[in-house]
Amino acid sequence: MNRDVLRSAIENGYIEWQRHSLERMFERGISREDVKEILRKGEIIEDYPDDKPYPSVLFLGWINEEPLHVVAAIDLLTGWGFVITAYKPDLEHFESDYKTRRQK
Repeated sequence: MNRDVLRSAIENGYIEWQRHSLERMFERGISREDVKEILRKGEIIEDYPDDKPYPSVLFLGWINEEPLHVVAAIDLLTGWGFVITAYKPDLEHFESDYKTRRQK
């Protein structure tokens, strides 16, 4: 994931919000501004290079001292970013660092 291209997409309004992401964000009380903040400053904790139509990544960031995960993709040819989903990770699925997935 090229962070500079993603940051440029955010600043220039070249972000497409997938319907699924908007529905889930609304249900979970997550704002677009929170998601954009995570995409600008969050840490990439997982990489999904085989995702289609574009490779995607999982970001971890903190909003009001609460962890937030955002999955996003970028089309390097057009410079458009895509928000796939956003959610508040839980300790059932992640270790206390919110980066490491728990073994099933």
